[in-house]
Amino acid sequence: MEIRELIGDIVLTIVMVVSTVVLVMRFWQDLVIAVAATLMMLSLGGLLISLGMKIVSLERSIAQRERTMRVNIEEMGKTMSAKYDNTVSHIEEIVDGLSRRMYR
Repeated sequence: MEIRELIGDIVLTIVMVVSTVVLVMRFWQDLVIAVAATLMMLSLGGLLISLGMKIVSLERSIAQRERTMRVNIEEMGKTMSAKYDNTVSHIEEIVDGLSRRMYR
């Protein structure tokens, strides 16, 4: 995942941290509580960004597995079609042979 994809999440995390600091400093006017709230909001923002990255990773993994399965199914379909055609031609040869014997 590139930084460009995370810019929106990072900006929202920064806004969340700044607004938390402003609210805590305004209401309680205590630096320790403001720092603790800031760290809490930073960890919450980091957690949300981490979750977003994991979801994107899972989406990519699922897409890759889907492509692999699709290719395998196509190959299996081609193999089954070839076997079907081979069996049909073999059966047609047997039927033709039996038909020739019956007309003699």
